[in-house]
Amino acid sequence: MKITVFGATGGIGGEIVRQALASGHEVTAVVRDPARLVVGGGGGENEGRLEVFHADLRDPEAVRGAVAGREAVLSGLGARRRKDAGVAARLTRTVLRAMEAERVRRLLVVSAAPVGPAPEEDGGLDRAMRGLVSAVLRDVYTDLREMEAEVSRSDTDWTLVRPPRLQDKPVSGRYRSVIGGFPAKGRFIGRADVAHAMLAMVGDARAVKEGVGLAY
Repeated sequence: MKITVFGATGGIGGEIVRQALASGHEVTAVVRDPARLVVGGGGGENEGRLEVFHADLRDPEAVRGAVAGREAVLSGLGARRRKDAGVAARLTRTVLRAMEAERVRRLLVVSAAPVGPAPEEDGGLDRAMRGLVSAVLRDVYTDLREMEAEVSRSDTDWTLVRPPRLQDKPVSGRYRSVIGGFPAKGRFIGRADVAHAMLAMVGDARAVKEGVGLAY
């Protein structure tokens, strides 16, 4: 499969690139600073299957070549710090316009658990923690809600991936996913497992035009 990864130097985006290459996919990694892309492993096995695409992510015309002819686009774009709130919606608009111009349809983007529906089974502590996190990171989640709205209005075959608190752990492949909701009492998940889930959902028709909650 030919896929494009935005946010390829981030925690989830980097894992998508590494796991996709390990699975034999052809990957275009879109970056602003190629020096920050660390693939690791693979050696000559990745030769010819990884393209590093250096582009200004504010310009749809500049990234059209990164999505042209691809079967899926996966995005880990988002604010890494509270002061960066706004980048998720702004840069995702660029991706959507480039995809529309090139008629590429499949899109998976990382959002966050508090942006989606809370499980009815959650107890008071989980609801309180969700409310506290949402208040502290209000600007970040406002940005993600705007991004989700932009994606939902688009003509793409989109999936919104909503993880809870992220951890740096090796990929396990053992996690829960709920289409249209969120796993009860789901509080953590590793970035590598978010990447694993996104790659698994590329061809899953059930996840198209849905939000998917992930957690251990």
